[in-house]
Amino acid sequence: MICCHCDGTRYFYFSPGSGPCGFKKLPPPTILAWEYRCFSPTLNPGGENSAMAHDLERLKQRIPLLEYLQRHNWKPCRAGTRQEFLGLCPLHHEARPSFYVNAHKNLFYCHGCGRGGDVIRFAQLFLDLPFRRTVAHLEQELMPASPSQLLQQAAAFYQLQLHRYPEATRYLARRGLCDPAIIEELGIGYAPGGNLRDHLAGLSYPFDRLLDTGLINSQGRDAFCRRVIFPCCQHGRIVNLYGRSIGQAFPHRLLPRSKGGLFAWESVSDFSIVILVEGLFDLAILWQAGFRNTTCALGTQLTSAQLAQLADQPGRSVCIVFDQDDNLAGQRASHQLALRLKSAGIQACIVQLSHGHDPNSYFVAGATAADFTDCLERAQQL
Repeated sequence: MICCHCDGTRYFYFSPGSGPCGFKKLPPPTILAWEYRCFSPTLNPGGENSAMAHDLERLKQRIPLLEYLQRHNWKPCRAGTRQEFLGLCPLHHEARPSFYVNAHKNLFYCHGCGRGGDVIRFAQLFLDLPFRRTVAHLEQELMPASPSQLLQQAAAFYQLQLHRYPEATRYLARRGLCDPAIIEELGIGYAPGGNLRDHLAGLSYPFDRLLDTGLINSQGRDAFCRRVIFPCCQHGRIVNLYGRSIGQAFPHRLLPRSKGGLFAWESVSDFSIVILVEGLFDLAILWQAGFRNTTCALGTQLTSAQLAQLADQPGRSVCIVFDQDDNLAGQRASHQLALRLKSAGIQACIVQLSHGHDPNSYFVAGATAADFTDCLERAQQL
């Protein structure tokens, strides 16, 4: 509020109109009216006992109204004291702000639509839910989400972005990946950058949870920017996200957490002959060509857990198809891994592609499934 120096009358500063100084006088802050009404601003659920009333009060104390509004993209500005805020009403369309919040009292009132109350009442109106479902929804928001749930939300968001950005679909086409069924099955998405944080905040995930998971950095920026995203799953749950840059940034990025086991192992583990590749685009192109017994270690170094997965079936044979690098790094890694597998009792062979190729570039260059089968048949056994 402000004080008019013409007559000393107090006006709301956001109310241009007919006052002596160009302001229109509004009724007193209606937040006060909510405090002194004979019933609670929260809708009466019917026959609530003292224990339920206590639980509702605790729920409201644990969810500050101002924070809840800001998570749903409400833009406040201060009005009067440090605890008073106003902005456009989220409950109806308006051009001038009339939605008033007292953060200390944890109450709101809109002078435009006449609705007000506490955080439960706001959520009920905003989400259009019955009272009990509103309470259950707010309680669910307070439950700490597992990292897997958060990664699932991020992966689903990235999948929605994939076909909204032509640069992403063009990149997939350039890498030879064109089968919509494979793209969907692998859960491939796209991170344009700059929009994941707001999306997850709208789902009530707090900043520190996003930071702990690695989805944003300490400056609040998205971890993935202009990257094609592959979710890495284990036992049906997402444990990490891999991002492949489509620009000039470092090509490969994983969140700072375990990469889990071999990629898509649940769908590969029944095969007695397994094809092992370095990268996920290698895997995707081989799946698209019909080689569904392909898995990926996300690199050339297998963890102990990944090695144990390959050894879980007696008599299994592993065909190593690493990059044919100019500096021979992929060839050396293939040989070292084959020796390691052999010492673990796993049959291994090294598949050699044309010089300079990995499985993805091999197919993009025009190779067919029959060509790749020939390479498998000519593999060097150790």
